[in-house]
Amino acid sequence: MSEYTPVDITPPELRPAALAHHVPDWAEAARTPADVTDWPQRQAAALVPFELDDRGWPLHPHGRTGRTGRNLGKWGENAAADPIVVAGTGKERQVLLITRDDIGVEAIPGGMVDPGETAPAALVRELREETGVDLSDHRPIILGRDLVDDWRNSDHAWVASTSALYLLPATVTAIAADDALDANWYPFGDLDQLDAAITAAGRTLYAAHRPLLQSVLDHLDTAVKPDQTR
Repeated sequence: MSEYTPVDITPPELRPAALAHHVPDWAEAARTPADVTDWPQRQAAALVPFELDDRGWPLHPHGRTGRTGRNLGKWGENAAADPIVVAGTGKERQVLLITRDDIGVEAIPGGMVDPGETAPAALVRELREETGVDLSDHRPIILGRDLVDDWRNSDHAWVASTSALYLLPATVTAIAADDALDANWYPFGDLDQLDAAITAAGRTLYAAHRPLLQSVLDHLDTAVKPDQTR
């Protein structure tokens, strides 16, 4: 059996020596999972159940990732919220995507749930911060609570997201801000059409969000009525 040699993806600002002097406002101070004291609470609150190894370190629910260390705010699960906004029906249907400022690809607006914040509140906040679109008076459809194949995932720190669908009768003005470099509406009849439109714009769709977008299309195959609950 070959030896498992994962790559440490911990950035300089989260390495133990750096944390001893300064903790970024988006990260916890724990240098390793051994410094975390509330694993039972984190496991109970997790969107996706996970186990601890014999050292008491959290294990990615899907197993080895080829990466170790931490490039996320917390050890273990990092809860995120992904609001998926779709406007129109039929040939006029479009989806709202942003250009991420960290990896420069087209993605669903969204981000991490803040401490003490609920997922529904995070959905509204992230959408408003990144696109200027305020859907606080709309009722979303919760599509799932799932692991995300995020580029920052490691064996001991990963992202799990609450994804929610907002259906609008027509597009609304979106203006990029916060973590978004741009915000645009794209045709959304299926993933092939979306890919073609994004490619034509000289951009690339974030691979980790493809399953979430497909889940929207699957849902719309069975229910295609805009939510106008106000």
